[in-house]
Amino acid sequence: MEAPRKNFVRFCKYPFGFLRWEGEDAGKEEEKWDMRCPKSKRSFLYAQFVLLFQLLMCRVQLVCSQSWDGVFVTQSDYQALQALKHDLVDPEGFLKSWNGSGNGACSGGWVGIKCAQGQVIVIDLPKKGLGGRISENIGQFQALRKLSLHDNVIGGLVPTSLGFLPDLRGVQLFNNRFSGSIPASLGLCPVLQTLDLSNNSLSGSIPPNLGDSTKLFLLNLSYNSLSGSIPLNLTRSSSLSFLVLDFNALSGSVPDSLGNMSGLRELSLDHNKLSGLIPDSIYRLQKLSVLDLSNNEFFGGVPVTIGNISALTKLDLSHNNFSGEIPVSLADLPSLEFFNVSYNNLSGRVPARLAQAFNESAFVGNLRLCGYNGSTPCPATPSSIAPSPGNLQRRCHRQRTKNIILIAAGVLLVILLVICCVLMCCLFKKRAKVEEGQSRVAKGSLQIAGEVGEAGETPGKLVHFQGSKAFTADDLLSATADIMGRSTYGTVYKATLGDGNQIAVKRLRERFTVSQKEFESEVNSLGKIRHPNILALRAYYLGPKGEKLLVFDYIPRGSLATFLHARRPDDSPINWRTRMRIAKGIARGLLFLHNNVKLIHGNLTSGNVLLDENANPKIADYALSRLMNAAANANVIATSGALGYRAPELSKLKKANRKTDVHSLGVIMLELLTGKSPAREVMNSVDLPRWVASMAKEESSNQVFDADLMNDASIIGDELLTALKLALHCVHPSPSARPEAQQVLQQLEELSPSPTSTRD
Repeated sequence: MEAPRKNFVRFCKYPFGFLRWEGEDAGKEEEKWDMRCPKSKRSFLYAQFVLLFQLLMCRVQLVCSQSWDGVFVTQSDYQALQALKHDLVDPEGFLKSWNGSGNGACSGGWVGIKCAQGQVIVIDLPKKGLGGRISENIGQFQALRKLSLHDNVIGGLVPTSLGFLPDLRGVQLFNNRFSGSIPASLGLCPVLQTLDLSNNSLSGSIPPNLGDSTKLFLLNLSYNSLSGSIPLNLTRSSSLSFLVLDFNALSGSVPDSLGNMSGLRELSLDHNKLSGLIPDSIYRLQKLSVLDLSNNEFFGGVPVTIGNISALTKLDLSHNNFSGEIPVSLADLPSLEFFNVSYNNLSGRVPARLAQAFNESAFVGNLRLCGYNGSTPCPATPSSIAPSPGNLQRRCHRQRTKNIILIAAGVLLVILLVICCVLMCCLFKKRAKVEEGQSRVAKGSLQIAGEVGEAGETPGKLVHFQGSKAFTADDLLSATADIMGRSTYGTVYKATLGDGNQIAVKRLRERFTVSQKEFESEVNSLGKIRHPNILALRAYYLGPKGEKLLVFDYIPRGSLATFLHARRPDDSPINWRTRMRIAKGIARGLLFLHNNVKLIHGNLTSGNVLLDENANPKIADYALSRLMNAAANANVIATSGALGYRAPELSKLKKANRKTDVHSLGVIMLELLTGKSPAREVMNSVDLPRWVASMAKEESSNQVFDADLMNDASIIGDELLTALKLALHCVHPSPSARPEAQQVLQQLEELSPSPTSTRD
């Protein structure tokens, strides 16, 4: 076989300097290279001339190439860019730079476009509020390597022509509104590395040939409506490192060929309808770090061989039909940080190491499982309960002791009652001091209740959820903190960790929270909720003295209430497109809570809606009623009435539902339309919905809208009236007359944007 050719560089020394030659080496002898060096001064000068000419030609070619890349784009790609722009809706005007001539398209003048030699190689337009659809003309970008349009509101079908792009390596279309099926053509991309279509409305089955992509590194199809089974080809891929298919409607069993995915690091199949046994071949996945099979219909025993996957950090098998005992081998996993087998049919004793490392929420819901807390002791062995004279004597002694204690207790009862009265008085005083101390947060230590211990004390239990930043309990307790707000549920702090990262911490009021067992069961469910319009719960902390902390991302921009009602005179007006984007985002998040995770918010206000840097809303404080007792929830309902958000029927029902959430959404929409605070209107003895309804009845709608919106009334007038009608529909006094969240979102999306608005 011929030896592979290698480039070589050779320098020949002469009186006038050095000459550099380049060529290819096919395994020739070293002395043969000397023949390529010039043998005379004349040949040397000739070689220098040739070299200089070549360098000059290269320079000319480079200059031409740079001028081509920096100014013009190929005609084919220019036409494709115009088609793409035509089919996208751009309410914020980000694509205005895509002018008609094409000049500057490849020199940074066109936002989101990168080129090489006049051909588009990257389209990068995330979080731009873009709507519309993607044209099939995207297939004209023959040099395209990356398509990133995530976190927009683009709908329609995923273009089939994407699959015919020879250099396509990354497709990031997550957090949009794409519908229809996943094009099978995507499996034909020869160098595709990442495909993320998560959080859309895709349906149908997963194309089997996606597993044929030999370069595919990440496949994320979560939060869609995909059905059918997991393709066999997909579980044979040796290139996949991340396979994320959670929150779909997939069914069938997991193929045994799963063990062939030697590079797999994360396998998330939770919240589907999968069944059958866990494949025995799973032990081959030695790089696997995350295994989440929760909320499915798997049955059979938990394989002992899972204990051989030493890289495993998260194992969630909860809410299935697993039976038998928990393998002792799982307790030997060296890196395991999250473990949950709750709500199965498991039995027997929990391995001691697992019982010590994880709280009871990881094991609850298994009626025949024992040994994971003091209230679930395992039955004693026969040898330990066999009667003996010594045992009988000890029993008699214990009985006499018990009688003495009962007599003493009766004598001391009156004294204890007096002492209890004194202690109650002291306790109330202490509580008052504690709550007073909440407003004096010490810099250098979180000290969020005066009861959380200093760093270095017993740290309690800190549980992180997927995607959260890593920090320890000591890091949390030693963080600097400032109070951001208080409510019935507790106090919210902005905490700065030692590494400079900022988080939001909500300390719940202990006397209003449910029991620790119930709390952990509920909070572990809340921690799995992920949606772009919902503030994710990142972690929770249980202190040694009963403290309960919830950890969230810190959102610097603050709440919608502040954004609307605490504006400075020099702040720019809030345009109609921004208000509509906020309303749609809140409706989208509420729909997800109602339909996907079957939760009621119960306390939706503009103060509980946070805005990120692009004014995209994130719903906070959702379903906290599940963590609090009846007294706290009754107080919250009363408070929401004082703030102007409470549905009229809640004064009798005392329990929130979907229609009361929709009423609160309608009030927020009225805030966006009028610019008025519901709480301020309540103080004026009339709630905001009734005031707006009365003005509309008197045909004085123009006096309802915020003055900033009326400046553009000639352009967006029809949209304003339609949105007002929808908001009043949401706050209808009769719950049965109100729409569902899905109907609200659909009608909001039908309001066509006006690209000619002067305030866009």
